[in-house]
Amino acid sequence: MRDHVAEAIELTADRSRDDLDADRVFALALTKLVEIVGEAAARVSEELRDSHKEIPWRQIVGTRNRLIHGYDAVDHDILWGIVDRELPVLLGQLDSALASVDPSHD
Repeated sequence: MRDHVAEAIELTADRSRDDLDADRVFALALTKLVEIVGEAAARVSEELRDSHKEIPWRQIVGTRNRLIHGYDAVDHDILWGIVDRELPVLLGQLDSALASVDPSHD
């Protein structure tokens, strides 16, 4: 989950919101990465979710469901907002969660 969040952030590093409309492959790749993050979140144990309530597990899984089932109507403004504003926060939360499970995680 953490790796795909980081990859989505990295993929947008030198890109803009307009690129989602102009580059279909970029839009599909970013959509898929966010879907994978949601799928991975759904597989996290209930115990781990309960110990990291700061992570919006339900919303992450819900986003995955919307992307999967609404593939023909992905709102690029919402997708860009998720990657631009929410994933960097999530990355920090996941790093903290991983450090609590595995102190050698950096």
